[in-house]
Amino acid sequence: MLGYQNKVLRINLDNKTYSTEPLNMDWAEKYIGGKGLGIKYIYEELTPGVDPLSPDNKLMFMTGPLTGTPAPCSGKLAIISKSPATGTILDCSIGGHSAIKVKYAGYDAIMFEGKLDQPGYISIEDDKIQFIDASDLWGKGSHETEGILADKYGTDTTILSIGPAGENLLPISCINSDYYRQAGRGGIGAVMGSKNLKAVTIKGTGAVTVDDSKKMVRKIAEILREDTTTEDNIWAYTDGTPGLVEACNDGGILPYKNFSDTTDVKWESYNSESIQANKHGKKGCGSCGLGCGNFTKIGDAICEGPEYETIAGAGPNCGISDLETIVKFNQVCDDLGMDTISASGALSYAMEMTEKGIHDFGITFGDKEKLIDYLYLMAKKEGVGADLVMGVKAMAAKYGGEDMAMHSKGLEFPLYDPRGSWAMGLAYAVSDRGGCHMRSYPAAEEVYAASIPPYTAEGKGKLVYDLAIYNAVKFSLIFCDFWALGLDRMAEVMTLATGKQFSEEDMNQIAERVIHLARAFNQREGFDRKDDTVPKRILNEVLKSGAAAGQKIPVGDFNKMLDEYYEVLGWSKEGKVPDSILSQL
Repeated sequence: MLGYQNKVLRINLDNKTYSTEPLNMDWAEKYIGGKGLGIKYIYEELTPGVDPLSPDNKLMFMTGPLTGTPAPCSGKLAIISKSPATGTILDCSIGGHSAIKVKYAGYDAIMFEGKLDQPGYISIEDDKIQFIDASDLWGKGSHETEGILADKYGTDTTILSIGPAGENLLPISCINSDYYRQAGRGGIGAVMGSKNLKAVTIKGTGAVTVDDSKKMVRKIAEILREDTTTEDNIWAYTDGTPGLVEACNDGGILPYKNFSDTTDVKWESYNSESIQANKHGKKGCGSCGLGCGNFTKIGDAICEGPEYETIAGAGPNCGISDLETIVKFNQVCDDLGMDTISASGALSYAMEMTEKGIHDFGITFGDKEKLIDYLYLMAKKEGVGADLVMGVKAMAAKYGGEDMAMHSKGLEFPLYDPRGSWAMGLAYAVSDRGGCHMRSYPAAEEVYAASIPPYTAEGKGKLVYDLAIYNAVKFSLIFCDFWALGLDRMAEVMTLATGKQFSEEDMNQIAERVIHLARAFNQREGFDRKDDTVPKRILNEVLKSGAAAGQKIPVGDFNKMLDEYYEVLGWSKEGKVPDSILSQL
C-alpha cells in the first residue's frame, strides 16, 4: 500500500548499532499504524512477564499511512511499550511535529531495544544515525534540554526528551516534545530513562508517496471546509479543553478535593474565559487544521495550555482555585517530565490522607506553595516525594485509604467523576492502559449532549464499546482526538492515501482487532475481570452536591455494565478473550 515508507528502523542500544527492515505489511493491513500496529509489534516481540524497566522491554515510535500527508489532524506520533505504572500494554500519543519528521526521515516506525551503557541521545537525520554522549544533559529539565539540542541541530529538527522524572524511573513520567507536548501516561518516560536515553533528535528531508497526490490535495481541501473547520470542531481553536470546566461543573462531574465531591463555587476563576484573558499566543501541530494550542502566561508562570485535565487536577481536585498556581503546576510538570494527571492525583490523595489523619504527608487541600514545591521532591524521589511518585495504588497499599485512592489498574483517574457519568466509570475500568478517558469518552453523550440518561446501567456496555471502536481505529490512523470525523470519513481518507479501497465496515473490523489484541496482551500478563474495577468510593459514597448529588454507581449496576461490555465483544464472564477470537487475529 502507498502512504507507507515500508521501513522500520531498529536501534540496538546495547551495542550502539542499527538496522532497517521492511514494515510488516500484512500487519499494516490489519492494524493500520499508530496504536494498533504498534501494539501488534510489541505483542509479538515482548516476552510475557518482562520487567517494564529492564533492557528487555522495548520502546516503539509508530506513525501511520496518513502521517506527513495533507490529511488534517494527522501529525501525532504513537509511542508504545509495556507500562511501568500498571504492567499493561501502554500506548501514548504526542502532538507537535515529531511524527512527520520520522516519516520524512524515511521510516514508518523506530524500535529502541536494549540499554545504553551510559546516558546518551540518538541523532537521526534520514539514514544517518549517531549515538552521542548525554552526560552533560543528564539531570536537566526537558525545556533546557530541548533548547540546547535545538541550538545545536536547528529548529527544523524535532526533539523528544525526558526530564529528571524519566531519568529517575518514575511511573508518572512523560516523554516531551515541542517543549509543551507530552506522551504523558503510564510511565512511558521511565521506559526511555531505563534505557539511559535522554533524547532523540530527528530530521527528515524526504516525502510521502500517496495514490494520487493532486486528487488527495483537492479532496482534503474540501474535507477541511466541510468536516474539519466546522462548528462541531472549531471549539478546539476558540476555547480548547478549558471549555470543559463549565460543562463538567454544571454536569456534576468536576472532581473536588480528591473526588470527595463534585462542583466548585470558584470554577469561574480557572475557566476558559479566565485563560483567554491571559492568552499570549496560539500554536498548532504539524498537519493541523484546528490549532488548539494556547500559550498562557500569568506572572512568571507560562505553559501551552493548561488543558482541562491539568486545570481540574491541580485546581478543584486539590482544593485550589488560583489560575497562576495551576499554570505554574503545568509548567513545572512539563519541565520535570511528569504526567499532570497522575501527579495531581497523588497530591490530592496525600492531601485527603493528611486531613483525615490517616497518614501525614505534610500537605493539605489548598496549599498552593507545597503543591509546586512537592513536584521537585517527587522528580528527585526525595523525602515525601519518594512516596508520592509510587502512585496512589502503591501509596494506599503502604499507608491505607484504599477507598480514596482514585485509580484503575494503578493508573490515576482522569478528571471526570463517574458517579455523574456511569459509563465513564466502566470506561475507566476496562481501559487497556488503566484509568483513562482516551479509550472511550461517554461523558460527551451522558453529560455534555445529555442524549443518554447518565445514572443508569442500561445500554452502557454497548455505548462504551461503540466509543472504544471509534477511538481504537482513530488512534491507529493516527488522528488527533479533537477532530470529530466518522468511520466513513476515516475510510475515505485511507483510500485516498493508500490506493486500497477501505470501507466503514473495514474500519470497524480493524478497531475490534486492536481492542482484542490489547486485551490479549494484558490477559497474558494476568489481568482479567478482577482488575476491571473502580475504587469503592465510586461504588459506595454518594455525591453531596451539584447536578449528580445523591449519586453513586451501585455494585450490581456496575457489574451489569461490565457483563454487557464483555458480551458485546464476545469475551467470557471473566473478561477473557476466547481462543477462537485470538486465532482469528
